[in-house]
Amino acid sequence: MTLTDILKKRRSVRKFESRPVPRDVVEGLLRLTLTAPSSKNTRSTRFMVVDAPVTLERISQMRDFGSSLIATAPCAVIVSGDASATDLWVDNAAISATILQLAAEEAGLGSCWVHVNGRSQRREDPDGPDAEEYLRGFLSLPADWRPLCVVALGYPLEPSKPHHERDDADKIIWL
Repeated sequence: MTLTDILKKRRSVRKFESRPVPRDVVEGLLRLTLTAPSSKNTRSTRFMVVDAPVTLERISQMRDFGSSLIATAPCAVIVSGDASATDLWVDNAAISATILQLAAEEAGLGSCWVHVNGRSQRREDPDGPDAEEYLRGFLSLPADWRPLCVVALGYPLEPSKPHHERDDADKIIWL
């Protein structure tokens, strides 16, 4: 599969088969992901892999909107940045999370990015507890690790639907 094929095929997957993703497959994806570029080669991105159903269920409750799908995923990767390594940890972690999703597609897995950083736990209470605080309440995240997102991983329950062709020429400016 070429990069072009991967980019055209990848979609957010929110429904997964129940079969587990083998640990060696996840480790292979993360080894690839660790090759992602980072600002000044700080390599500040960190990963926590979760495949315990009870913990996935708890993670799925980090927000009352958009995170429930994690409970049905056989695996999830919490993509974090080491805030003590660089002030660009968000950028580095975002690059890594994207590489993880592309590598997952190549491996025949589906994925969905669920945002953590800056997201409130409750939609109606944007100034209340946030998703990161919730996760820190039961996960052993080191103090300097700031979670950007959770990437749910698994075998897609349904085949991907093709992208609709669209004209996005207005999103590009040539000077």
